[in-house]
Amino acid sequence: MLTEKGCRQRRQLLWSRIPAEIEWLLVGDVRHVQYLSNFRVNPMSFSADQKALLLLTREGRSTLLTDNFTKRSASEPYFADDEISVPWYTHRKSITGRDQALCQALAEASNIWKGRVGLIEPEGLSEMMAAMVAEDAAWQFSEDDDAEPLTLGDVLRSLRRRKHTDEVDLLKLCMKAGEAGHKKALEFVRPGVSEFDIFLTVQQAAQQAAGKPCIVYGDFRATHPKLPKVGGLPTDYVLQDGDLFILDFSVIIHGYRCDFTNTIAAGSPSARAAGQFNACLEALQTTESLLRPGVPCKDLWKSASRVLEARGFGTLAHHAGHGLGMEHPEPPILGAESSDKLIAGDVITLEPGCYIEGCGGIRLEHNYLITDSGAERLSNHRLAMN
Repeated sequence: MLTEKGCRQRRQLLWSRIPAEIEWLLVGDVRHVQYLSNFRVNPMSFSADQKALLLLTREGRSTLLTDNFTKRSASEPYFADDEISVPWYTHRKSITGRDQALCQALAEASNIWKGRVGLIEPEGLSEMMAAMVAEDAAWQFSEDDDAEPLTLGDVLRSLRRRKHTDEVDLLKLCMKAGEAGHKKALEFVRPGVSEFDIFLTVQQAAQQAAGKPCIVYGDFRATHPKLPKVGGLPTDYVLQDGDLFILDFSVIIHGYRCDFTNTIAAGSPSARAAGQFNACLEALQTTESLLRPGVPCKDLWKSASRVLEARGFGTLAHHAGHGLGMEHPEPPILGAESSDKLIAGDVITLEPGCYIEGCGGIRLEHNYLITDSGAERLSNHRLAMN
């Protein structure tokens, strides 16, 4: 989970970006409420997809606004100085909409925001919530006269690029679970098993390693000469000898996710497929050596693509990687036309792929933390076809 120390540090960093005249902030995006307080609804609970609000004051106080059913579905301890929880469902009375309950909590907190200048996160609030505080709040600001206006959400998304220690620790737990799934898949993939069989096997191994229920999603698909590139959730297709199974999945634990890939041969791979695999591995390793702060992300794409081109497999057909954290994908984007540059604190993927008509598809991927001097590889699964 995220720590109280980390949440308070992130609140301080947030306030350092906010104009001095702003006295309170109202955060509504579920990711940002978690980022600043560790409050997140368990996605496997009866309150899945519901939200809370976080009200912050420049004096350093934090107030969580929620309803009683959403509160009881919080998946980890959370860190707020105060709390207003509206009794939305009592097992006795009729219910209102969840937004109405949050508006009631916001009204009960009016002594904090009314008559003071505030800033709302417009992307995370309903129209009804925003209207309640409209007289006292702005929804965007400019950091200087020449800058484009920013929303509170813009600032939070930019802060999220530099991962804190508690975030990296949570990502490492996701990767431990992902590694267990990949290890089990190398033992299990063979002709005669279905894509769905593999999905169930990988999911069980990952959740056992995580030690808790978690979400496992991604590409669980077989490729072959007539279908060199395919992705998505598994089907009932049964693997044939020579098929290539692209296992590119994420494990989500408490809102954070890993994302790494291997391609496994069902039976004996062809010489052409082995050549594809080796080219992708070389592209990964060559580009990995370039990882450090300040490197343009389009140069990383060029590095991976050059290797594939030199080995006769053509230009890299998609991005060479992307950022990781609470969304998929996050900045930076390692694309041919990306304007992003790596910064210390980024957690990224590298994922060169190669898809050849008449042979099949290969994709390999590792995850990395960008450090002040280079990069630390966070994923440790074995890249091998069998």
